Amino acid sequence: MEETAEKILYISTHGKENPERASVPFVLANAALAMDIQATVVLQGDAVTVAQKGVADDMPAGGGFPPIKKLIQDFLELGGEMWVCVPCIESRNIDEADLIEGAVTTAGGKVNLAAIAANAVFTY
Repeated sequence: MEETAEKILYISTHGKENPERASVPFVLANAALAMDIQATVVLQGDAVTVAQKGVADDMPAGGGFPPIKKLIQDFLELGGEMWVCVPCIESRNIDEADLIEGAVTTAGGKVNLAAIAANAVFTY
């Protein structure tokens, strides 16, 4: 019998306005990846701003965590998936071309299917 990989979905709704809350999903997702658990971070609402080129570069570290730029880099290097809400970037006049490498746009249906398939879903 084939073993199914464990999956955790992290939904983030905080961006540059709150570096601590924006960092937490990436801190936990990096820990999951280090534990060989598949991790996906979904950026919705103001969280989409952290996927915009240059924004994470200027964000201060929050909550005693490493800077979010490093958290995101580590997350992507470890094989995490970062999904960005299309309506959320459109409402903030962010073009898909303005997103960092590794950020993938998505819509609600894909997020719902991922939540059904996940072993756990966390929202921040």
